[in-house]
Amino acid sequence: MKVVIFDCDGVLVDSEALAEGVLEEYLGLWLPDVNVAERLSQALGMTTGDILKYLEQHSAYTLPDNATELMDTAIEERLACELNPMAGAYDAVLAIPLAKAVVSNSRRKRVVASLSSTQLAEAFGKGTSIFTADQVANPKPDPALYLLAAAELGCLPSDCLVIEDSVAGVTAARAAGMCVIGFVGASHVDAEQPGRLQQAGAWRILEHMQGLGALVNEWQVRAAS
Repeated sequence: MKVVIFDCDGVLVDSEALAEGVLEEYLGLWLPDVNVAERLSQALGMTTGDILKYLEQHSAYTLPDNATELMDTAIEERLACELNPMAGAYDAVLAIPLAKAVVSNSRRKRVVASLSSTQLAEAFGKGTSIFTADQVANPKPDPALYLLAAAELGCLPSDCLVIEDSVAGVTAARAAGMCVIGFVGASHVDAEQPGRLQQAGAWRILEHMQGLGALVNEWQVRAAS
């Protein structure tokens, strides 16, 4: 069985800008002496808890003890109200005649909120396989999360095609022995991102979801040869 794995945050849904906006809103009140926007730009790929620790180190103020829980809850609530899918994501998912799964370095509650609030859960179908940071020791993208997904889906890593928008995610999926497409289109995109994704080992760089179906077919042919 071949499986296409999507990183939910930033590939299927534009959650990065929304999460950053919530972080700036709260942290601007909690840590008024820190340039939150500038510090967040240096903390890409970190979990919420790690971001808070990182920013607190640069402040004379102290965060609430339950700051991480408060932030994650606020982000999940905002996701349920405001999130929009990346252009073409719904049609692209529907067009792929393979088993599909979601892998994310966010908490499961956030991923479920992302999918349900954008109707993408319908595109994946009932019983979507979702693998998140809650299930591994290291919540950043790492090979363990992808290997867990493959094992529970009953696949070899080589039978999984991963769609990732981050260098960390591409690197982790490649280290797990998976084929990877790098996706350019998330909110934190810059001119150098395609080069960074290729350097991390992405097989192809996809700029628009509309081309995903063709690349999945190409991957199947390539994998069979």
